Amino acid sequence: MNFVLINPPHTAIGSRVPDDHLPPLGLLAIGGPLIDSGHEVRLVDAEFGPMPLAVLVDEALRGDPDFVLIGHSGSTSAHPTALKIAEMIKARAPGVIVIYGGVFPTYHWRDILVATDVFDFIVRGEGEATATALVEAIEMRQPVASVAGIAYRDDLGRAVATQPAMTIADLDAYRVGWELIDHRRYSYWGGKRAVVMQFSRGCPHLCNYCGQRGFWTRWRHRDPVKFAREIAWLHREHGVELINLADENPTSSKKAWRAFLDAMIAENVPVLIVGSTRADDIVRDADILHLYRRAGVIRWLLGMENTDEETLSLIRKGGSTKSDREAIRLLRRHGILSMATWVAGFEDETLRDLWRGFRQLIAYDPDQIQALYVTPHRWTPFFRIASDRKVIQKDVRLWDYKHQVLHMTKLKPWMLFFAVKLIEVAVQSRPNALARIFFHPDPEQRHSMRWYTKMGRRVWFREVWGFLARDGRVPDGPTLAEFWGAPQDAEEESMIVRRPTRRPVAPAIEDRRPPEEEKLAG
Repeated sequence: MNFVLINPPHTAIGSRVPDDHLPPLGLLAIGGPLIDSGHEVRLVDAEFGPMPLAVLVDEALRGDPDFVLIGHSGSTSAHPTALKIAEMIKARAPGVIVIYGGVFPTYHWRDILVATDVFDFIVRGEGEATATALVEAIEMRQPVASVAGIAYRDDLGRAVATQPAMTIADLDAYRVGWELIDHRRYSYWGGKRAVVMQFSRGCPHLCNYCGQRGFWTRWRHRDPVKFAREIAWLHREHGVELINLADENPTSSKKAWRAFLDAMIAENVPVLIVGSTRADDIVRDADILHLYRRAGVIRWLLGMENTDEETLSLIRKGGSTKSDREAIRLLRRHGILSMATWVAGFEDETLRDLWRGFRQLIAYDPDQIQALYVTPHRWTPFFRIASDRKVIQKDVRLWDYKHQVLHMTKLKPWMLFFAVKLIEVAVQSRPNALARIFFHPDPEQRHSMRWYTKMGRRVWFREVWGFLARDGRVPDGPTLAEFWGAPQDAEEESMIVRRPTRRPVAPAIEDRRPPEEEKLAG
């Protein structure tokens, strides 16, 4: 069968401003198993340009594909674009089977299938095994109702879903289709050839606002040695210089992460690694942080979310301001950059609250900051907490964490916006930060900080212009529950846990398997 994978052009400012683009890991992860099943697979990555939708559809339908698969990592804000693409494809080629996947369609499958008939199937949860099984059932003319983890319209036109799929216990069982991309086109970190990879899936923590945790259902990790070997192969065969880890929490198991660090050091390739993790894991790993840097880790995004202990308790973050500050200090001591995320809007803040948060950020002294706005997802427990709050942004394309979407009773939108923008400027231009940009002893770190500052400046001005001239807001919008529908936290976990099969194995192999108590989703 002939397949086309489509990565829609995203509307987020952060996707449009940088000159760098990263490959769509999710689609490549689906493409590898399809290729190995004997199918012809082609990727259309419309992020480049970005590609006009008419051109995208022309390119997608070239060669008369049997299936079109659409997915995007920013699936909520990309949904309107994915819908438009599917409508254009069905208008041109109604016989093409369109499959849709990602976090947003996994949970909003009922709404999507009721509202439109341009998506033939929705894959819910992990797609490697499910997509392959669905295509096999269609090809063999077997009932698709037997395929776990999908949603579709039955013969009466009703939106139905099969039972949830099982989680993939062995993440090494399915390979990424790296042959689908031209590695020369993808870069990050100011021009370094780069790819996105996953060492693990999931997170063992219970942050109630996270839209990823329940999607993956349980924390699992790849074989550390095989993962390091694949990175080394990408460097030697394709010139990859940087790995951007898509994991929610790759360091969850100190034992597994230490094994990966050792394996990377043994491979001895000059590959840089960036990603995100928790501050308390950094504090836990104080004795092995020197191995982080030797293995190539150059920057961690620390999902601190807030600097107020009461807010951290509300969102069940599980960390503390003390560990956040200590993690930044430890990373700096070992030559690793820290990027602190700070999210506004969890509670009904005042200017005094924002000022206190700003002072805390200054005290933390991170190398970089990423200021975001709370963006509640219907399948998370936080949605239920915030369900009565008013929505001020009805354009789903702007539900990308970089735009305020919830009403604040004590701050008008312009007050919150400019307070956040001023905090960003003040934190990024404080004397300590400027000194590191110009005089950091590590030239690689100087390069990265200058690149991030240059990109951040362009994004900052685009965001200000967008707020003033383009982004519409409604003064008296619906409540969150009225806008999206009833809370879905009762069905937060998208899959059924499949635990690794216990087999008699040699101790050395058994040691590489994560303890059963560890983890969950990502």
